[in-house]
Amino acid sequence: MSADLSDHPLRTTASGAPGLTAARTTSPVRAGDGWTRRHNGGMPPRRRTEPSDGRAALSTWRAAPDDVPVPARRTAVRFTLEELAEVAPGNAVEVRVPPDGAVQAVEGPRHTRGTPPNVVETDPQTWLLLATGGLTWDDAVAAGRVRASGERADLRHWLPLQAARPRP
Repeated sequence: MSADLSDHPLRTTASGAPGLTAARTTSPVRAGDGWTRRHNGGMPPRRRTEPSDGRAALSTWRAAPDDVPVPARRTAVRFTLEELAEVAPGNAVEVRVPPDGAVQAVEGPRHTRGTPPNVVETDPQTWLLLATGGLTWDDAVAAGRVRASGERADLRHWLPLQAARPRP
């Protein structure tokens, strides 16, 4: 049952008198759709992975990198991608780790349509090795484990990630 809002002060008719009018609707806000940055002072979207959950997933991955459960691997990848977006904010580079996640990072020109000019793509295992310091950027690129295109698609300055280091 819906409540009667006809006398609510925010509900008025075209003449300004209280009355029932068509409700103003807004679409749900999704992180990364631009609305968040325009309406919250330009701050990046809030983190979706709880840091403690991300660190726990990284510990699980470290214990058995080749045998990690998919949900733990996915959480570890998303956590590290979100961390990259925090330490290298921007929209110039799209970092893709299929099928687990993607993020836009690194300051520079923003792309709005089609394939972005700066793309980094790798598999989850390679990404987690890069994020944790188990593999260097140069070695991964030389071995063909990372596909990086565009002048800004070099992440060596941000890897490994501080948040991905082991903790006692």
